[in-house]
Amino acid sequence: MSTENEQPLIEFSQVRKAFGSKSIFDDLTLSVRRGETMTILGGSGSGKSVMLKLLIGLLRTDSGSIRFDGQELCALSETQLLPVRRRISMLFQGGALFDSISVGENVAYPLREHFKLSDSELRSRVQQKLAQVGLPGIEEMRPSELSGGMRKRVAIARAIAADPEVLLYDEPTTGLDPINTRRINELILSIQHDLKVTSLVVTHDMASAFMVADRMAMLSDRRIIATLPREEFRRSSDPAIHSFVHAMSQDSALRASEHPEGVSP
Repeated sequence: MSTENEQPLIEFSQVRKAFGSKSIFDDLTLSVRRGETMTILGGSGSGKSVMLKLLIGLLRTDSGSIRFDGQELCALSETQLLPVRRRISMLFQGGALFDSISVGENVAYPLREHFKLSDSELRSRVQQKLAQVGLPGIEEMRPSELSGGMRKRVAIARAIAADPEVLLYDEPTTGLDPINTRRINELILSIQHDLKVTSLVVTHDMASAFMVADRMAMLSDRRIIATLPREEFRRSSDPAIHSFVHAMSQDSALRASEHPEGVSP
């Protein structure tokens, strides 16, 4: 965890973004410290996933600044963004695995894109990353043969294959039963501990948010309305935060009662 006076690793400053007449951000401002896990909370359509895509240049800002490790990103071309994308990896909401190729080739994909490795080096790295997410020896399987929980873990193995400095998680536990949800949360924590990454986690699941976060940021009214350490966020008397936490905690409890046991490996 970085100290208070260190330069933030990631900085959004007065970012504006709209799709046609629909404004997503009027003044998105947020700083993320090196080595921390920040959860991003907000209602549906508040722009949480858009925020992650702006950071890696999949979407472009209308105005404002996004800085990564001191470098301004908004004016970079696709070619200039490539070194940044080697350092930042994103786990997409659905996992985004390629069903037409094996699990091993899925995990190897970013390695082939960014590095020149021998076949033996590729195999070794793939084996290592699959073992790290608790799935050794499944290289030859296809994603379609896996359970939902296993697919999520393969997607995480692919996300960490190139040893990124930053991991972006877009709803990593969506669609999973409580047992697999906890498994993914524990994996997020172990990766943060073992790889010393900086993590941004977009989630609707309050139990997950409180489990993995160092700090929590809430999106509302097209901006970040609060950024607080986990326990301060939990105890906050701010009406917007309190009502959101209460509503989402009730929703999490309801979903847990509908799936009292996990059946996926």
